[in-house]
This record gives sequence, structure tokens and C-alpha cells, in this order.
Amino acid sequence: MSWNLAGTFYENCSCDAICPCTWSNLAHKATRDDFCRFALAFDVENGEIEGVDVSGRLFVMIGDTPPNMAEGNWRVGVIVDDGANEEQVGKFGRVISGELGGPPAALGPFLGEFLGIEQGPITIDSDGKRHHIKVGELIDYSGERVTLESGEQVTLTNIVAHPAGPTLGIAPVSRSQVNAFGVGFSGEDLSGFSNPFAWSG
Repeated sequence: MSWNLAGTFYENCSCDAICPCTWSNLAHKATRDDFCRFALAFDVENGEIEGVDVSGRLFVMIGDTPPNMAEGNWRVGVIVDDGANEEQVGKFGRVISGELGGPPAALGPFLGEFLGIEQGPITIDSDGKRHHIKVGELIDYSGERVTLESGEQVTLTNIVAHPAGPTLGIAPVSRSQVNAFGVGFSGEDLSGFSNPFAWSG
């Protein structure tokens, strides 16, 4: 049975802005010598997975990878908002694991260890330009979209190695604190993106 998710995506990673892993399609390593770590938050405005409505749900992917992400051995965990019911959480697990195909399945060859799927309180506050993502006491980051005088967002295009691509809106993170599934990083003026996403399988 088919599935689809659409909404808005908010990224924070441990690289200095702007993450070279992204604009090089994984050809360049992260700006830190020992790791690349990330938190990818998804606000699912509309979605259905195998007949189950998941509209209004939120989830965050947390990852830890080598500085050259193309080497694989990624460690990835997922937190779904605590308002989701058991069936919805199970369906998200099937999508995010790549079991049902679509963009998440493209990450499969890079995955070394799945750290699990949990639930927690997730809030995403956004006014269309500035955003603040919080997951209990585990994750807290704020970013702002870079725009032209016209209000149009500055973007990276032709990004083929990113699940929310191929166009990513630049939105550097002013401050960040992430510590979930044993994956931690923090800092100021880190890499970030924010833009609509649409997945299906």
C-alpha cells in the first residue's frame, strides 16, 4: 500500500554553516575532524501511511556519522511526538527505516546501527522565517531562514544525497544543544536548513 508525507523540514548539524557534506553531495567531509552529527525535524502537515492518517505528527531523526558521510556506518535514532498513537509510531518506523521505499530507503546503504524509535514531547515553533525546535530536555535549537529583500529564500539546488532535497533552503542555527540516543553536540552559528518536503513510496 502506498504512503505519502508532506510538510516542513528543519535541520541542524554539527558543521559550521554551511555543511560541506550537503553541498558536495557527500564528496567532502564535515568541518569537524572526528564526526558529523545531526538532528532533522519534520513537521508532517499532511500524511498517510498504509491507510493510517499521520497528519499533524512530528518526528526528529538524530544521527552520528563519520566526518566523511559516504563511508557509511551511520548511527540513527528517531523520536516521534508523544501525541502519536501506537499505530502511527509503528507506521513511521516502517517509513523511516526505509522498509516502505521512498527517500528514506536511499539512506539504507549508509546505515550501520539503528538506535531505535522512541516518543517524547516535541514542539516546533515557526513564523515562516525563524524557528525553534525542542524535544523535551534532549534537543533544543533555533534557526532562521536566509532570504533576499523580496522575501524569497536562498537555496542550494541539485542536492541528490539528502532526504529533504533536491532543493534545500539555507537556515543557519544560531544556537544548538543536542543529546539523544548517546549522540551529542552543541554550539552557535552551526549549519541548518529549512524548507518544504514531500515524500512518497
